[in-house]
Amino acid sequence: MTEKVLKTIFPEKITPFLKRKMETIIREKGENSSDYRGLALQYIKSEYEDADTEENNLRHYDAELDVIADGRELKGLERLYRRSLVIAPTTICVAHCRYCLRANYEIFTLSEKQMTEIAKYCGSSKLRDKLQEVLITGGDPLIIPQKLHYLMESMIEYAPNVKIFRIATRLLTQDPNRIDNNVFEIFREKPLIRFELATQINHPIEFFPETVDKMQAFSEMGVKIYSQNVLLKGVNDNIDTLMDLYDKMRKYDIEAHYLFHSIPLKGSHHLRTTVVKGLRLIKELVNSGLVSGRVKPMYAAMTDIGKITFYDGTILTKDSRNRLLLQSAISYKNRLAWNPNWVLPKTAEVDDEGLLRVWYLDGTDG
Repeated sequence: MTEKVLKTIFPEKITPFLKRKMETIIREKGENSSDYRGLALQYIKSEYEDADTEENNLRHYDAELDVIADGRELKGLERLYRRSLVIAPTTICVAHCRYCLRANYEIFTLSEKQMTEIAKYCGSSKLRDKLQEVLITGGDPLIIPQKLHYLMESMIEYAPNVKIFRIATRLLTQDPNRIDNNVFEIFREKPLIRFELATQINHPIEFFPETVDKMQAFSEMGVKIYSQNVLLKGVNDNIDTLMDLYDKMRKYDIEAHYLFHSIPLKGSHHLRTTVVKGLRLIKELVNSGLVSGRVKPMYAAMTDIGKITFYDGTILTKDSRNRLLLQSAISYKNRLAWNPNWVLPKTAEVDDEGLLRVWYLDGTDG
């Protein structure tokens, strides 16, 4: 593996921007308000994180690529799917989400030399015919704009096969004032590629005026923003909050992608609903006429084998340990072709058709 998993306590880290917003909400609406809980539960460390529960994952899944350059392994590369791979130029964020699926990753920031080698790998004969897009994530890549700009220029030079760049960030809602001309410069004068900005907005309160201003600036540059949200107990696990959230996403031209069931990460039990509750909520959200059809998300789980979207027949059974057996359409043969060093997790199995299944720990309600 190219990345270590660190068994450490995930420290609380909140930006001054978010602290000011929470203080204002307390004064105006109180600590029991939906708006305050919508932020506090995402960022303030809870005593429940130390509880002894069945949630024991230290990460979402293993997907690292073992790539050697100049005799050394390259950090920050993951691949599970045919047309895309993940590049993490840094694992540092300006704030810590308490349910973060990368909370236990090794802390690093890639050097320019490492990023050049990654770009060369992405454009190599091994990948150039299949690889069309990359997700640049972390950490938050927008907090290192000069390095991110260097990575982009290297990709354009060495990997012209990659035409779509998705850049993942929560800076829009965590510290939007850090998005300045150094950040915007990354997205300018690159006509041969397409940029998409991936973010996460879990509660309607996160559409702060400063956030909306930056969203509109990106839109005026032709950068599409989409959001992959997480269903979190006490934050957005009710239809009124979800309806308001997706209404605002439509209003501000934010495309809906996934609504994720919160993964069984160690310390996150108090934030996890049951999968069935999420199914009820998503059914009401998308089939009731409550929100525009252009902003309906896909409900999915981040399992040990990757993302699985919930459709009819996805849940095969549930055992006495509160685990769901989920059926994917991922071919085991293809997975190994895309990532030769991928190892079948202990929670997964291969069915008679060569497709992957995986056991996934459910949450609780109440």
